[in-house]
Amino acid sequence: MEISEKSLKQFKEIYKKEFKEEIDDTTARILARRLLNLYKAVYRPNENSKEKYGQG
Repeated sequence: MEISEKSLKQFKEIYKKEFKEEIDDTTARILARRLLNLYKAVYRPNENSKEKYGQG
């Protein structure tokens, strides 16, 4: 999944606001991809939660 230009711009704006530092597009893409991968790893429901919430 590719990061859209709009999302990249938003990520760069948030990064600048939080860290008081501008980053280039390449760095932003790398950091955004890492953040998305972390989110996916943490968010992924496990088998127990699927059964608990009627999804299994």
